[in-house]
Amino acid sequence: MSVKPRLLEQVRQALNVRHYSYRTEEQYVGWIRKFIIFHGRRHPSELGGPEVERYLSYLASQRHVSASTQSQALAAVLFLYKHVLNTDLPWIGNVVRAVRPKRLPVVLTRKEVLAIISHLDGVYWLLASLLYGSGLRLTESLRLRVKDLNFENRIIVVRNGKGAKDRITILPDALNGVLVRQVQRVRELHQCAINGGYGGVDLPYALALKYPRAHLEIGWQYVFPAARPTRDPRTKAWRRHHLYHDTLQRKVKEAVRRANIERPVSCHTFRHCFATHMLESGADIRTVQELLGHSSVKTTQIYTHVLNRGGIAARSPLD
Repeated sequence: MSVKPRLLEQVRQALNVRHYSYRTEEQYVGWIRKFIIFHGRRHPSELGGPEVERYLSYLASQRHVSASTQSQALAAVLFLYKHVLNTDLPWIGNVVRAVRPKRLPVVLTRKEVLAIISHLDGVYWLLASLLYGSGLRLTESLRLRVKDLNFENRIIVVRNGKGAKDRITILPDALNGVLVRQVQRVRELHQCAINGGYGGVDLPYALALKYPRAHLEIGWQYVFPAARPTRDPRTKAWRRHHLYHDTLQRKVKEAVRRANIERPVSCHTFRHCFATHMLESGADIRTVQELLGHSSVKTTQIYTHVLNRGGIAARSPLD
């Protein structure tokens, strides 16, 4: 039976009601669509626990997806049954689980980090510096709004981070003046957009209804706005979004190549370096945990295993 379009629309509505981000919405809808196609386009109401187990096992054994990818697919399908079809699936225990390898994060030296950043310029230099200097995730840095920067107290307020949590982290002194100039640039760009009739930015949750003019206030504007306005995928209104993830990722990859660093480096590597170098400098692990926004200190402890001391500092008997 062909899938009725309104099923996926119901999924989107259920996600919107629960304030899931647009990226999560796209990922969940994508997994649900693949789940339906895998079972011959049968309606999910005709399927159940065994079919879910078969699909998840297929992802692990034949598609060889990572453990996190398999978990995301499971979360999407469970959301469909629980919040759209109002069906509780039986316990899913016969799934071939994707192996979650225990790997240490790639951590660069301070010299290597600065070498990579030196091959960037403009807002990309500033973004990479924030990833390393403040321990931000890529999405967190791109979603920063002007009101989240507290220059007087040298702090950055991270709103709606991973796990929908807020936290406070460091605003590096070295970036204070550069960020002030970036905000001034945003202010000028925003004023030009208003004069052109397309000023405004997307607002979280129901703030757009509660404060109809808030999207025009400078405090709500993104610190790193895109060059051109685009249509909001949900409201269809013209809004200025933040820079795209792929743009910074591509710039960082190019900078890594130019710096002649052969280890696998991504934007998230700067966050690993922030944590490790903070601990190397003598920062308390609980402080680093709060700055990173980890729920458990056990997550932060992984960085103690890559420090250049402890067991690694022992000399080989050959030496």
